[in-house]
Amino acid sequence: MRDTPRPAPTRDLDDPAEIAEMVRRFYADVAQDDLLGPMFNDVAQVDWAEHLPKLAAFWSRALLGQSGYSGNPFRAHVDVHEQAPFTPAHFGRWLSLFHETIDDGWIGPYADRALDVADNVARVHSHQLIGEAVQLSP
Repeated sequence: MRDTPRPAPTRDLDDPAEIAEMVRRFYADVAQDDLLGPMFNDVAQVDWAEHLPKLAAFWSRALLGQSGYSGNPFRAHVDVHEQAPFTPAHFGRWLSLFHETIDDGWIGPYADRALDVADNVARVHSHQLIGEAVQLSP
């Protein structure tokens, strides 16, 4: 919960600049999170300067159909999972932070689509990696 109230969001994730800002905000929170930060920073040793543009490209493809993303997100998660196994808490926290980021900054059909994609990614990856389809509790 943030101490300073923010104005209600008025923008949607309908262009690459908004998507890049969402990715930046979300992963800034992830990198500092007590549960997720160590997985990204210590286990995966993410180079954020290199990784954030890839993440923005992934989301631009998912939301806007733009080309420019190549990669295998699932394979990267398998590599991390083999070093330090994910738990349902990891996926639940990632999803919760994602929803908070969207809810605090964006509104509209593309923001709604981003939530659907994130829900699906968390559900599918958690099922494939830990045998449990994690989703955000209502």
